[in-house]
Amino acid sequence: MTITSAICNSFKQEILVEGHNFTNGTDAFKLALYSSNSATLSKSTTAYTAPTDGTADPTNTYEVTSTSSGYTTGGNALTSTTPVLSGDTACCKFADTSWGSSASFTARGCLIYNSTNANKAVCAINFGSDKTVTSGTFTIQFPAQTAGNAIIQIA
Repeated sequence: MTITSAICNSFKQEILVEGHNFTNGTDAFKLALYSSNSATLSKSTTAYTAPTDGTADPTNTYEVTSTSSGYTTGGNALTSTTPVLSGDTACCKFADTSWGSSASFTARGCLIYNSTNANKAVCAINFGSDKTVTSGTFTIQFPAQTAGNAIIQIA
């Protein structure tokens, strides 16, 4: 069990048969944080599953807990930009997102998912190490919307 950064295989197939609309807010995307590298997130992840009691759902044991941490179960809503071509690579970018000035938690990775479309997974991201905030603001900064940089790229 580990977090492996990847575009989810189910997402690759879904964009050919039913789509995920990143333009004009048609679909709503969210980013959920996970507190341990023991979370199972990878190219095989198919959907976000909410924990049943904040921590104990066996399919989502490691999402950051919402108890007095400044984090809300399910994560933050994301604002996407219109996808562009960078050379021959289609790229998508989201606006940076953050958790307020009193956040206190540790995150190891995240899952971006389409909350409009049955919480279907888009991509899993491993931060490479634990990232901790204590009574501060936790911000996810997305990279440039260019080939080799964008968080979602289809070449």
